[in-house]
Amino acid sequence: MKPDESLEQAARQRGYAIVCGCDEAGAGPLMGPVCAGAVILPPGCNIPGLDDSKKLTEKKREALYALITERAAAWAVASVSAAEIDATDILSARIRAMALAIEALTLRPDYVLIDGNRDHGRCASIDLPHETVVGGDGRSVSIAAASILAKVTRDRYVTQVLDREYPQYLFAQHKGYGTKLHYAMLDQYGPCPEHRQSFLKKWKERQS
Repeated sequence: MKPDESLEQAARQRGYAIVCGCDEAGAGPLMGPVCAGAVILPPGCNIPGLDDSKKLTEKKREALYALITERAAAWAVASVSAAEIDATDILSARIRAMALAIEALTLRPDYVLIDGNRDHGRCASIDLPHETVVGGDGRSVSIAAASILAKVTRDRYVTQVLDREYPQYLFAQHKGYGTKLHYAMLDQYGPCPEHRQSFLKKWKERQS
């Protein structure tokens, strides 16, 4: 099943003219920011091959990123740093990144479709009229588009910025996820300023 426009159409039928999809990427890795995308697609906008970012190859995501940013009525991306994730918590950081992406849109949405089942954390919330959609990146075209923008934005930052700043960790290979390679690099070099200290508790216990 591919994402379609039925959730957007249902919202428009309820009187919400401008409907935005929102999703984030990078909740799981041990390092780097969490990134979010917000996308408003024009009604009837067709982007061939659009799907949940997790089902697509990196090459396909990059191609779709170009199409989405070209055809969207409005789009924005935002991020929350590793330091802020540690200072709050990952749920709050995810919600804050999505709220920042929505705020950065050049069109103000009337209604937001949010991937997942959470719309607020301890210190962040989505305040516009909205609904949460479990598995939204596989159901809604605008959430799928947002998931691609979020994933590509984060991957580019990790591979083009953080990998160059901290080459010893080989971030471009594992994107910061808790792989054997990443843990081996942590064992060898210890954490860098981009590591989420709150995500390294088990690793630290093993070191002590």
